[in-house]
Amino acid sequence: MSGVLGVDPGMRKAGYALLSDRGVVLTRGIEPVEQLYGRLAMLVLEHSVEVLALGAGTNAGKIAAALAPLGLPVRLVDERETTLRARRLYYAENPALGLQRLLPLGLRFPPRPIDDYAAEIIARRWVACHEGKTAQPS
Repeated sequence: MSGVLGVDPGMRKAGYALLSDRGVVLTRGIEPVEQLYGRLAMLVLEHSVEVLALGAGTNAGKIAAALAPLGLPVRLVDERETTLRARRLYYAENPALGLQRLLPLGLRFPPRPIDDYAAEIIARRWVACHEGKTAQPS
C-alpha cells in the first residue's frame, strides 16, 4: 500500500499527516483552509499517496470539494475522540515538563493546536479499517 494522507478538517484551519506504507509519519502540519490545497498538492507530487482519509466532522464537505482536484480517492473517517487521542499522542511525543507533568492528562492543554496529530489519528484509523483491502472507489 502507498501512503495515506489524513486530514482533520476545520472551519479556519486543517491538520494533515502523511503516513508511509509502513505507518511512519513522513510529515504533518496545520494550514489555513485556503492554503491547504497548495500544501497537499506538493505532498502528493513528492510522495506516493493512495488515499486521502478525511475526518467526517466540521467542514468536511467543503474540504472534500476543495481537495477533489488532487485526484485522490477521498474516504470519510469517523472523528469521534480524535481530539482526546491526539492530545495523548502529542504528550507521548512531547512529555510535559515541570509542574505540568503532575497534572492528569485531561487537565493538560498542549501549548499549540494539535490538528496535525488528529489528522494522524484519522489516517491510522483508516489504515486499521482497511488493512489488506484495496481501496474502493467513492
